[in-house]
Amino acid sequence: MPDFFVLAFYAVLGLGMAAVIILLNWFVAPRTLATARRNTPYECGDPPLGSGWVAYHIRYYIFALLFVVFDVEAIFLFSWVAVFKTLGLWGFIEVAIFIVILVIGLLYAWKKGVLRWI
Repeated sequence: MPDFFVLAFYAVLGLGMAAVIILLNWFVAPRTLATARRNTPYECGDPPLGSGWVAYHIRYYIFALLFVVFDVEAIFLFSWVAVFKTLGLWGFIEVAIFIVILVIGLLYAWKKGVLRWI
C-alpha cells in the first residue's frame, strides 16, 4: 500500500506542476492583436503570391510514412544486434518474423506503386 501512495504523490505532483506551468504561461504570455499584416506569411520581404495552401498528392504522404516505418525498423535492428548473443535462437526467430512482416509490407507497397516517385 505505501507504494501506491508514493505513485499517487508523484502523479498529483506532476499534474500540479503541469497546471502551474499552463497557468503561468496564460498569465505571462504577451497578448497581441491579430491584424491582416501580422497574419500574412513572410516571403523574404516580397509580397506573397497566391494561396499558402497547397494540396499534395497522397502518394507523398504514404512514401514518407514508409520511410518512417523502415527508419524505425533500422533502429530496432541496431538494438537487436547489440544484444544478439544474449537473446539466442528465440531472439533470432523473433527478428526473422519481424523482417518477414516488413518485407511483405514493402512488397505490397511496391506492387501498389507507392514507391514510384512520379
